[in-house]
Amino acid sequence: MYKNLRWKLLVVLAVTALAVWSFSPPSQKIKLGLDLKGGLHLVLGVQTDDALKLETDTTAAQLQSALKDESVTVTTKTIDPTSFEVDGVPAASDQAFRTLADSQTSGSYDRDARGGGAYVFKMKPNIVVQRRAETVTQAIQTIERRVNELGVSEPVVMPYGARNDQIIVQLPGMSDVARAKEIIGKTAVLELKLVQAGPADRATLLAPYGGQVPADMDLVPDTSTAPGSTTGSFYLLQHVPVITGRDLRSARTTTDQYNAPAVSFTLNSDGAARFGRATASNIGRGLAIVLDNQVMSAPRIDGAITTDGQITGRFTQQEASDLSLVLRSGSLPASLTYEEQQEVGPSLGADSIRAGILASLIGLALVTAFMLTYYKLSGLNAFVSIALNLVILLGFMSYLGAVMTLPGIAGFILTIGMGVDSNVLIFERIREELEANKGARQAIAAGFDRVFITIVDTHVSSLIAAGFLFQFGTGPIRGFATTLFFGLISNVFTSVFVSRALFELELSKRRAGAAVSI
Repeated sequence: MYKNLRWKLLVVLAVTALAVWSFSPPSQKIKLGLDLKGGLHLVLGVQTDDALKLETDTTAAQLQSALKDESVTVTTKTIDPTSFEVDGVPAASDQAFRTLADSQTSGSYDRDARGGGAYVFKMKPNIVVQRRAETVTQAIQTIERRVNELGVSEPVVMPYGARNDQIIVQLPGMSDVARAKEIIGKTAVLELKLVQAGPADRATLLAPYGGQVPADMDLVPDTSTAPGSTTGSFYLLQHVPVITGRDLRSARTTTDQYNAPAVSFTLNSDGAARFGRATASNIGRGLAIVLDNQVMSAPRIDGAITTDGQITGRFTQQEASDLSLVLRSGSLPASLTYEEQQEVGPSLGADSIRAGILASLIGLALVTAFMLTYYKLSGLNAFVSIALNLVILLGFMSYLGAVMTLPGIAGFILTIGMGVDSNVLIFERIREELEANKGARQAIAAGFDRVFITIVDTHVSSLIAAGFLFQFGTGPIRGFATTLFFGLISNVFTSVFVSRALFELELSKRRAGAAVSI
């Protein structure tokens, strides 16, 4: 018997058993992509101007507040998402204004004097590009957290297209399209603001202020008022919130005092400290819970509140659950638009699986027939190594949690072709050694030794290509690259190690000097 043959066969059996165990049962262990399982495919547009405008508004408000603390009263107005105007700077306070403005905005905004105490602040171009990229990244992270909590298996959330403001979302197995879109696209901006007046109609609330909303206040409708309506019930709230959704540590579905669905939340340490100070100094005053610019409720502050709170309203159990999910995942930095939507039915995915399996089996059968015809009994060696290659490939993908897609099935078929190519190189080299009047044992050893470097070189170059496809490709391309990558690794093992062990096993059972069928 060949030296070390026993341990080689043990390695082959161990790898085979481990691979079979990894993907058994296939229905549970092999994860299927959208094109095979069915589900929802979305292309979302991120309205990055929303995030830029929010930052511009916040910067303008902070500058105005800082100037007010220095007894300098000015007015601010947002011109566009990236610029705002400051007007009414007294001539005597001009230098103090410039110093304070530079400390607040010099890192992100350019200042342009317009005369008469007016200045325009324009966000720097590099900052605009940076903020847009950060907005898309934050949107991706938020959406990922939301779809993960939906329980979707192997969702895909990644940048898409050349515009740099699009996101592709794939949810395999997702059947409730309306709910998925609602959760993914919900802005969920939570703010807790002190109540100045209300609830009342718009005219009543604004009468003391000449019919205009004061600069330091917001007029916010309650849930009974239709969005955009000028009639209904409103609250006049302090513009600067006490806390926001960013201060939340957790959110969960609970019930209120009437056993109706509600959402309870817990604040982080910084938010709890600010909330405690604000509620302690405003006992007896209303505190509005504002969600997406609607007052959900406005309870009376009866004492200092630190870490916990509750959002009540006319929620169903599902609405409360979805709201807590969205709050846990964080608010979106900008609104989303649905630019493309495709629903893939499970029956179509099942047809793709059947077609892919059939194509793989037919390909394997044709390859086997060719190898048996051309290389005689040695063709069985090639069949075993190629079949084992596919088994190991399935084991790889199952163990690492890779997703099987329709292009991935194409990668399986390509793997069969690569296995054939490797075996042909080896067999032809063995034939050349036999024609040089070498014995079967010497010819097999020389054939494998001399082809080894060639096989490794070709596979390494292909692995690099597969790596680039995975890194820079999108959904279908990455699915193909995944299968190709693991198929190349398993093919090196089966074509070089397994095939040689099978040849050695065959010759070990024959007398010395026996010929090999090839």
